[in-house]
Amino acid sequence: MMFFARWKTLAILAVCLLGVLLCTPNLFPKAALPSWARQFSLGLDLRGGSYLLLEVDMDAVVKERLESLADASRTRLRQANIGYVNLAAEPANRRVTLRVRDVAQLPAAVTQMREQANQIPTSMGATTPDIEVSSTPDGTVTAALTEVGLRAKASGAVEQSIEIVRRRIDETGVSEALIARQGQSRILVQLPGVEDPNRIKQLLGKTARMTFHLLDETANPTSPTPPPGVMFLSGEGRGGQPERYAVRRRVEVDGANLTDARAGQDNRNGEWVVNFTFDSVGTRRFADVTRANVGRPFAIVLDEKVITAPNIREAITGGRGQISGNFNAASANELSVLLRAGALPAPLTVVEERSVGPELGADAIRAGILALALGAIFVFLYMGLAYGLFGWLADIALLVNIILLLAALSVLEATLTLPGIAGIVLTLGTALDANILINERIREEFKNGRPPLSALEAGFTKASGTIMDSNLTNLIAMACLYGFGSGPVKGFAVTVAIGTIVQMWTATTLVRLMVSWWYRKTRPTTLPVLEDGRGFWGRLARPLFRIVPDVTRIPFMKGARAGLLVSAVLSTASLIGAFYPGLDKGIDFKGGIVMEVRTPGPADLARLRSTVSGLGLGDVGLQAFGDAETVLVRLPVQADEGGTQQAVNAVRGAVEQVAPGTRILRVEAVGNRVSDELFLGGMIALGISLLAMLVYIWFRFEWQFAIAAIITLILDTTKTVGFMVLFGVEFNLTTVAAILTVIGFSANDKVVVFDRMRENLRKYKTMPLRQLVDQSINETLNRSLGTSMTLLLSAVPLALFGGDTLSGFAWVMLFGIVVSASSSVFIAAPIVLYTGENRLRRGTEVPAPAPGKDKARAPAGV
Repeated sequence: MMFFARWKTLAILAVCLLGVLLCTPNLFPKAALPSWARQFSLGLDLRGGSYLLLEVDMDAVVKERLESLADASRTRLRQANIGYVNLAAEPANRRVTLRVRDVAQLPAAVTQMREQANQIPTSMGATTPDIEVSSTPDGTVTAALTEVGLRAKASGAVEQSIEIVRRRIDETGVSEALIARQGQSRILVQLPGVEDPNRIKQLLGKTARMTFHLLDETANPTSPTPPPGVMFLSGEGRGGQPERYAVRRRVEVDGANLTDARAGQDNRNGEWVVNFTFDSVGTRRFADVTRANVGRPFAIVLDEKVITAPNIREAITGGRGQISGNFNAASANELSVLLRAGALPAPLTVVEERSVGPELGADAIRAGILALALGAIFVFLYMGLAYGLFGWLADIALLVNIILLLAALSVLEATLTLPGIAGIVLTLGTALDANILINERIREEFKNGRPPLSALEAGFTKASGTIMDSNLTNLIAMACLYGFGSGPVKGFAVTVAIGTIVQMWTATTLVRLMVSWWYRKTRPTTLPVLEDGRGFWGRLARPLFRIVPDVTRIPFMKGARAGLLVSAVLSTASLIGAFYPGLDKGIDFKGGIVMEVRTPGPADLARLRSTVSGLGLGDVGLQAFGDAETVLVRLPVQADEGGTQQAVNAVRGAVEQVAPGTRILRVEAVGNRVSDELFLGGMIALGISLLAMLVYIWFRFEWQFAIAAIITLILDTTKTVGFMVLFGVEFNLTTVAAILTVIGFSANDKVVVFDRMRENLRKYKTMPLRQLVDQSINETLNRSLGTSMTLLLSAVPLALFGGDTLSGFAWVMLFGIVVSASSSVFIAAPIVLYTGENRLRRGTEVPAPAPGKDKARAPAGV
């Protein structure tokens, strides 16, 4: 196994070289690269920008379809001379109903209604109608939207909205904007470099559906209800005063037939107007309508508001027109942008908003790079000093690991966020786990009397199974986080998952190749794995320290009952604390608004608090944040999604009024529905992660090990929650990512101990289970503590220098690492002992074999 064919060596080196080449484009600006070159991009939290999550109003989509159906039905039934009463659209019930006066005309009425159905293509190439028409003997006809029709209408509305949103944003000149569908009815918009998305939100918040209608001059606009076929709409009269218009529902000309719209000034009076041009269909219809209705008022309606309603003086046949009103330059330009981009099929609501200024993004980049650099230095030094030559070789493999990780992100054109940088930092710690497993196994085999080559082969071979098992548990946790997480947290999951996969290859293949080169060149008679190593390499590259001695006989199981009791008490207290006083839920899970602002000078907190509190937005929290000029503003969740955006705008204006020149560094606004969904997603991720690990460990080990693992993971999770309650760590998506990472590491640690127990069960047929469990823990003690140490060394810089965004994540990680390492010994192992004492092993105590005397071979384990 230590021999590599030339083609294998070349293939391994080619992979490393390819990784370097794929990373290289990230060193150059995108404009200077060919089209095939790929780069990873920085997330909005690193380079600044705005994140908007828009939701299409599906109720409006349904209402529009039903009202259109009702209006068309009214026309068709009249043309067919079918008498009817009580024709009405019922959006709440998703249907249109009417009653035919003459029951004999019922079949004809049903036929007329069915002919208005839109045909929806199915997967088999056939079509199905979007409405289902039924009737009753008393003459009632019902046309109800089908589920297929509803889904098709919703999907079409979202796809059309995405295209319209893209056109509107392109009109504003924002570069590299990302517009993508998210879920069934939402649209994700990312705007790099846009600090204040207020204008964008205004553009996207308007449906901009322009239609042309005749006024009904016989209707009385002051009546409480309009007559059939008429709607009362508000607008501005000729004197600029509000006026109510009786507008016919029938759309004479649709704004969808516009080909151009431009802001300009009227040559007669200099007022700002919007000049528009129709396509051929619109030109013909506009000409027909104006020719047939000379002298009658013609209303131009935008989003159910009458902009203007001039009288038609003459037929307009040129396909050109002009919209006048109380416009200024900005409003005329905005309307022209909206009309050129097209109308949205339904209103869009901003349900989540996150904005980061470039100044804060630059701070985040500096913090992330500092944490990454310090974590790398600490981990590199620890591996080299603790494991000598083989530790330094592992460090080289770790550098390659990071290069391949960045190469994979480049190929995927992934977005690197601040949590993603945290994932890279943690990869520094987890990537060395496999090397620690291999080095500890090589050391053990060599001390047991194997010759150098045999010890190397046994170390890599016997560690490979455990490396696979332990890393798969981490991948399970990251898959759950990616599946149910949101936003930057998904970037963390992708980064850690790629790093985990790559490190399995670098540890078992690349390091093995480097060790084989060293062995062929030196042909050593000893290995540089012992502190008292002999020979040249032993003196030059020997380890300088061990966390614990190689041979320990600590009777851990004497404290089994005490460990379980203490754990139960701590977990119970943690659960009580989770409900009272409860977790400090962040904005992700409870909704609300958080704004970070920086004033030109020292902030006047009292005046700011008084002004913002006077807005009537609920309990307002203001506090200094980092320095005297920076203030954090917290507002509770508002009654509805639209209210959330109004509150953000109101606070912006109030802060600017108190301290002119104030910069908005960060805005996070999450509505009720989104926060509930994020919380549910986080809880589902935790639950499925625990269940998936139970299934996997049950499949790979005996059921006693699976039960022990899942109970211990649950207890570890509850203690971590208790830590968050005790120290006031905010519970948000980032800390859920930390908890899932802790679960992955905890399962990893337990798999290693369980694997050694399983190996010893095969190796020592008569040893009592209590003694065997103690021996297995002692044999894996250096490995468990070594991996914990590398993770601690990589997480400490995140806690100290990672900034406010990552500090909670890092402290939860640090606590979780300590808890996970101790729970493997004092919770998981005792559970295996008590559940398997009469099943896994029976027997009397026998003396443990002396180190170096037992030459028994085991099929797997570490």
